[in-house]
Amino acid sequence: MTLAAIAHVVAGRVEPPDAADVAVSAPAALDSRQLSHGGLFVALAGEHVDGHDFVAGALARGAAASLVSRPVPGPQVIVDDVAIALGRLSRAVVDQLVLAGGLSVIGLTGSSGKTGTKDLLAQVLAVTGPTVAPTESLNNELGVPLTALAADESTRYLVLELGARGVGHIAYLTETAPPRVGLVLNVGAAHVGEFGGQEATARAKSELVRALPSAASGGVAVLNADDPLVAAMSEVTDARVVTFGRATGADVRAEGVALDDEGRPRFDLVAQGARVPVALSVYGEHQVSNALGVAAVALELGMDPATVAEALGAARARSRWRMAVTHRADGVTVVNDAYNANPDSMRAGLTALAAMAGADAGRRRTWAVLGEMLELGAASGPEHEQVGRLARRSGVDRLVVVGDGARGMHTAAVAEGAVEGEESVVVADARAALDLLAAEVLPTDVVLVKASRGVGLEAVAAGLLAGGVPVDAGEGTA
Repeated sequence: MTLAAIAHVVAGRVEPPDAADVAVSAPAALDSRQLSHGGLFVALAGEHVDGHDFVAGALARGAAASLVSRPVPGPQVIVDDVAIALGRLSRAVVDQLVLAGGLSVIGLTGSSGKTGTKDLLAQVLAVTGPTVAPTESLNNELGVPLTALAADESTRYLVLELGARGVGHIAYLTETAPPRVGLVLNVGAAHVGEFGGQEATARAKSELVRALPSAASGGVAVLNADDPLVAAMSEVTDARVVTFGRATGADVRAEGVALDDEGRPRFDLVAQGARVPVALSVYGEHQVSNALGVAAVALELGMDPATVAEALGAARARSRWRMAVTHRADGVTVVNDAYNANPDSMRAGLTALAAMAGADAGRRRTWAVLGEMLELGAASGPEHEQVGRLARRSGVDRLVVVGDGARGMHTAAVAEGAVEGEESVVVADARAALDLLAAEVLPTDVVLVKASRGVGLEAVAAGLLAGGVPVDAGEGTA
């Protein structure tokens, strides 16, 4: 697009005026270091860093122009609000690509599992056509339009992860890149402190299916039949509804679910009159539901069950710190799931850990290094205690609770019979947790590391993989 065309759709102005014919021919970026030649540098003025200060560097790296809120060097489009303008630009590009007939937009949301499911879906759809999906967890008012602006005329599928911290957030995201297919994974206890309860969370997540086109216009809502709050969303959408889950009435379902000795799920995918075996390469029984959601979307987009099953088995975890399993040379297995945590994902992690321990005869010793689950509001105390009880009941040999905010896990585990100071212990911080592990972990042990992102336990996993030495987790091997 020329700067004149961009200015038109974002309600901005081109400076200098003679730059109106300058063309942007590559994706947009917030980070000048990530720009491709011919891209658009998006200069946001943040609380700590002002993108306008990096415009010169962006131009030096080949940026065609900048989207800004005040005059800067080089070709630019000046707007009142850069974030809003970015969303408007995304909408214009997506509308153009959809109108051309080559692009299908898929949006997905849920309280947990969004990023891992997005990674699976992108890999499965890529089997049949060029696919664009976000890296990591770019699921907000900046990440969604930036992802959409990476699509071009060759893109067949645009996969968008939609996050929310309040009512109206997902509705706004669907305006920046309207999906034709919407996948809702679950409604859990994540962020209940912000939403005010699961019912309020469900209303926020339902904004995705409310925004879908009607069934007559090709809209498809893919809903989890095993989650009552998600299944109920069939009443608030005009799209055609397709269900997935273990429920016998689900359109796409799993039967014969089992975990191998590494905690990877195996099951039969039953859909469209076919039954095909699936052997996932990702870890944890919770991935079955995620994989079924992916399968339901892929089948709706024209893939056949056998191809979907094969593609699911080949898909790998792409985003860091999400059930990332690494085996040390001495036999210790480190499960780094420290990107985020909520009650549902904690339960999934502990279930996977129990599966990785193995059978009684050759059972491996297990460690659960757990930190606080943030944003739970009034539910924080009971939810942390429930995780502690589950850790004890699921057979965790050593529970290491990091920080006072998670102390309820330790208290509940001890109440369930864990020996205080041996089978369950509270440590002050990640450094103390790593010191304990470095001194006591033995070859063949399995260590799960999990907490909300703000706790920073990824440093524990990185240190373990470095042999007990503290590592900046942003640069470590985890």
